[in-house]
Amino acid sequence: MSTDYETYSLGDFKLKSGGSIPDAKIAYKTFGDPSNKAIIYPTWYSGAIADNEWLIGEDKCLSPKKYFIVITALFGNGQSSSPSNRSDLRPFPDVLFYDNIRAQHELVTKKLGIKHAHAVMGWSMGAGQTYQWATQYPDFMDHVIPFCGSAKTSLHNQVFLEGVKSALLGGKGTSSGGICKGEAIKGEYRAWTDEERTVGLKALGRVYAGWGFSQAFYREKLFEKTLGFKSLEEFVTGFWEAWALSKDPENMLVMAHTWQAADCSDQEPYNKDFAKAMEGIKAKALILPGKADLYFPPEDSENEVQLMRPGVGVCMAFPSIWGHWAAGPGGSPDDVKWLDGKLRWFIDRE
Repeated sequence: MSTDYETYSLGDFKLKSGGSIPDAKIAYKTFGDPSNKAIIYPTWYSGAIADNEWLIGEDKCLSPKKYFIVITALFGNGQSSSPSNRSDLRPFPDVLFYDNIRAQHELVTKKLGIKHAHAVMGWSMGAGQTYQWATQYPDFMDHVIPFCGSAKTSLHNQVFLEGVKSALLGGKGTSSGGICKGEAIKGEYRAWTDEERTVGLKALGRVYAGWGFSQAFYREKLFEKTLGFKSLEEFVTGFWEAWALSKDPENMLVMAHTWQAADCSDQEPYNKDFAKAMEGIKAKALILPGKADLYFPPEDSENEVQLMRPGVGVCMAFPSIWGHWAAGPGGSPDDVKWLDGKLRWFIDRE
């Protein structure tokens, strides 16, 4: 994994679950001049910092000449504190978006000296973190742009993630402990063998293959026409299994828990009142779901906007059949252009 990033030490970091990460570290990378308006851009499920960089460039809205852009890494992504770089923490404690955003807030305020952000944005789990920022520190930013994500993981999404977890853990011969729980551990924790890692991660990739792209994406065979794979099996093996095999199974489980348990209303002062949490958002919000996203359908995003105070949020769906990947790492040029245009319209207007 690339070391083209920095880390900030958080000390012994207490978690909302009651656990802690001793000597915790958050990884980050910055672009542009610190005197420019700040944009915070968190990573997504399994994503490394470099996986966010496709949306940054002098020819794009996220131009380092115009903004000071901070990519922050999730706990569990392999760069911030994660099972893969903390073999002393087994099992790794449960981490929530709440914990990630508290760590990011400390990084940007104490280390980077940012007192106020122009925008927070992100894709997928990055969108979940964007909502968490908007509710946890509602006065900190002017704009939030979550794309293809949600403020609270839906019941259907939680069930999808159970399939992902169970496929992965099946490779180890174990199982999920249940919704919003990790591995069902009987007795002492046992590390993964190389064979178990391979079997489990391949299974995770194949389960994911049915969710990342839409039915229409497959029907139109865009995996051949646009991505260049010669067959469906080659796509599942060369795209999805290859992606999964590049990851660490323990890292994937930590991030899966963070995603599955996501609920930005599960904090003070909202106390699990979701409508109250949405009403608490003060930043102008541009919500960008994918029309064909199987994880985060537009109806969920529209509901979130309806619960915000009048004039705060607007919802626009990617007019794309790329499913969840419409807002993903640069695979669909038309969707990249559409997203960049919406970002320019929303945060460059001033």
